[in-house]
Amino acid sequence: ALAWARASAKCLNFNSMLILLPVCRNLLSFLRGTCSCCRRTLRKQLDHNLTFHKLVAYALALLTAVHTIAHLFNLERYNQSQQATDGSLPAVLSKMHLQGSNKWLNPIHSNQTTVEYVAFTTIPGLTGVIITLALILMVTSSTEFIRRNYFELFWYTHHLFLIYFAGLVIHGIAGLVRGQTEQSMAEVPPQHCAEYLTQQDQNCTHGCCKDPEFGSIPAESWKWVLAPIILYVFERILRVWRAQQKVVVTKVVMHPARVLELQMVKKGFCMEVGQYIFVNCPAISPLEWHPFTLTSAPEEDFFSIHIRAAGDWTERLIDTFQVEIPRIEVDGPFGTASEDVFQYEVAMLVGAGIGVTPFASILKSIWYKFQQADQTLKTKKIYFYWLCRDTGAFAWFNDLLASLEQKMAESGKADFLTYRLFLTGWDTSIANNVALHFDTATDTVTGLRHKTIFGRPMWNTEFAAVAAAHPRSVVGVFLCGPEALAKSLQKSCHQHSSLDPRKVKFYFNKENF
Repeated sequence: ALAWARASAKCLNFNSMLILLPVCRNLLSFLRGTCSCCRRTLRKQLDHNLTFHKLVAYALALLTAVHTIAHLFNLERYNQSQQATDGSLPAVLSKMHLQGSNKWLNPIHSNQTTVEYVAFTTIPGLTGVIITLALILMVTSSTEFIRRNYFELFWYTHHLFLIYFAGLVIHGIAGLVRGQTEQSMAEVPPQHCAEYLTQQDQNCTHGCCKDPEFGSIPAESWKWVLAPIILYVFERILRVWRAQQKVVVTKVVMHPARVLELQMVKKGFCMEVGQYIFVNCPAISPLEWHPFTLTSAPEEDFFSIHIRAAGDWTERLIDTFQVEIPRIEVDGPFGTASEDVFQYEVAMLVGAGIGVTPFASILKSIWYKFQQADQTLKTKKIYFYWLCRDTGAFAWFNDLLASLEQKMAESGKADFLTYRLFLTGWDTSIANNVALHFDTATDTVTGLRHKTIFGRPMWNTEFAAVAAAHPRSVVGVFLCGPEALAKSLQKSCHQHSSLDPRKVKFYFNKENF
């Protein structure tokens, strides 16, 4: 079992080195900028940083289980060897601690010692227990359900990574796992001296042997994790420095469906479409930072976010802003897949509920580009899909869509934007109202020219229509929404992409933060 323990330890060190890199947001933003000239498929890998982080975490959990079980078997064998009196090689080697301080191989030196005692009193045993408990708590509190409904629990337990890395560095420092020294192996070849040590070759048929010398195997974990830890420390220092920069809240708007809009300014703040920031409100919790997509355009002299009541922290934040304007700290902005939207001639934007926020930034930026008659705009057509459960969610976005409709018409590009609004939840009163005003020029739910569709999109139909309208284009599909919708869209992208490189291809991009 020692081979299993040592092999899994090497893999644990390697994965522990990797686990911090995907959550170094500033590093990823830097790489995103430097990879702007790289192939699209290479840049897209940066958008899977959290998926990679999760896979590494699952690997750590599996390897920890293998490492722990293997060492439990090792301890049991050590204990049995210490108590054995049969003259076997393990029994003889276990008694060698009686001949000198550097001669011991078995860490258990007493017949009265138990496996449990060693596991909880030695440095490797105790740190191993602590590391395992920290890992269990972090993994179990990172499920989708807990992150969505109890974000505070996820946030606080994830900071156990400090204990994990501290325990990992200390874990092997005691040197309980030992091996024969190189000098001793040259003087006392194991294959020749095993029989001599067990008194089966006292006539020295293969030559007489002296007692072997053993030494501790040096700790290696710190060598693996030192560079990522230093990188992460610089990341946190940069976050603290950014957080100390003054943020001024210039406007607070309370929209229907408990959606809070904050417009802010900050010295030196520079953004791109689709980016996100982390927000902290010290009055609520000095340690909690929550991600929110920017809904403003780069052309505006402020940056804004829309916050939906979806948990204790957001509920308290909205309640606080209804009474006073508390101090807000901001870290970011950070890049996402939506930054690449203007790299495509045709783009399909899909938002679910509050997931429409990154596309608010994109559509606002388009409005400004038309306002300024920007000739560098590569995008020729945008399809926008928004899925909502209730009519109140449409309210805060209607003004933007209405102004876009008007601006497109004035610019002679009314067909530049095609949008479809889907109401996935309704009651009989809404249905009756729609039926009564079915033949009106504007929609009764939103007041826009495009009518609201009741139900969910038929994605195969939508993708087929886009493919037919743009048979030789590269289409970027951007989603900010749930995983189930992501799987459906990704499947449609594969189904409707042509194998012929000269024909239509759909590239799927999903917001991950």
